Amino acid sequence: MSSAHDVSDATWHKSSYSDGQGGSCVEVAPNFPGLVPVRDSKAPTGPALAFPTSSWAAFVTALRSGDLPLR
Repeated sequence: MSSAHDVSDATWHKSSYSDGQGGSCVEVAPNFPGLVPVRDSKAPTGPALAFPTSSWAAFVTALRSGDLPLR
């Protein structure tokens, strides 16, 4: 199942884990009730993925706790 969301008016914020060398750049747009759009900042006109807020929160919690270690 797929549904499109208009993210053209999104306010994007780069992850604090993104490096300053132009790689590993992830941005999120927190201004969508119930959803967290995510995109690659190197491709701002490219596609974005949208995750339910609860799923995104679980992902971030797992990263912070070390259950999903960063490489």
